Amino acid sequence: MTGANLPNMLPTMLPRLWAFALRLCGDQHDAEDLVQKACVRALEREHQLQPGTTPLSWMFSIVHSIWINELRARRVRSRSSIEWDDDFLDMVADRTTGTPEEHVMNGQIINAVQRLSESQRLVMLLIAVEGLSYSEAAEALGVPVGTVMSRLSRARQAIGSLLGEREDQKTKSAGSGKESRS
Repeated sequence: MTGANLPNMLPTMLPRLWAFALRLCGDQHDAEDLVQKACVRALEREHQLQPGTTPLSWMFSIVHSIWINELRARRVRSRSSIEWDDDFLDMVADRTTGTPEEHVMNGQIINAVQRLSESQRLVMLLIAVEGLSYSEAAEALGVPVGTVMSRLSRARQAIGSLLGEREDQKTKSAGSGKESRS
């Protein structure tokens, strides 16, 4: 695969790039700007797309790189930390399907993913949401495959712990309610 096919491939990649950008930055307008900048950069540097490189993971890498640069610029301008904004999740979720219980569980999972470190959240998004392989995610993030596997493992453990804590709290509060009735 050479960069010569990139202009023809970009339109089919746009929905996934936009969804990834939206999950990264949490704002629809920022996501649109991010994807636009990534497409321009990719087209300007299409000669750098190496044979054997997956174009989608290369594009994810560009989106991620531009976002990191944007975060750094914002930190310099504002001298404050960037907070994860969970308002965008309502725009992404498909609320027309599933039971109320599934919606509650999905909300709990989303909240747990939001509490992950950025490096773990990125790996989780690329693999679990975007469906990239470990090697494609490693390529997109510019890290070894082992690092991706390690971050994903820690992310899964953290999510499991967070969900387990919530279940324990529900059990304790349900148990205390029964005791007060007797």
